[in-house]
Amino acid sequence: MKRLALSLMSALVASGAIAHGHPGPIDDSMPDAQRIRFCERVRDHALQAFYNRDKGRLMKLFDEDGSDGARITNHIIRRIYEEPQISSPKKAETFGRATCNEMMGAKPVSE
Repeated sequence: MKRLALSLMSALVASGAIAHGHPGPIDDSMPDAQRIRFCERVRDHALQAFYNRDKGRLMKLFDEDGSDGARITNHIIRRIYEEPQISSPKKAETFGRATCNEMMGAKPVSE
């Protein structure tokens, strides 16, 4: 009985770990495909900003040309450098994704 319970628990944990991986490819027919792809890139920039901050490197911002992309990304990078509460890579990714979705006017995507 204990082995069965342990096996079931292991299967649940393994399936949960797999489910938290990167999302699958995004189809262009999806209504929010561009926003989703953009926020994934912003999430990656947020993670890189966290690592740069953690290693004591200077903040690297994008040249703002009036586009939303540079403005949103720079806002997130600045906040990561300013906020000590963003203390792990997971928090940086979550913050980057949530802030991007919020600034793009979308509802947060549940995982």
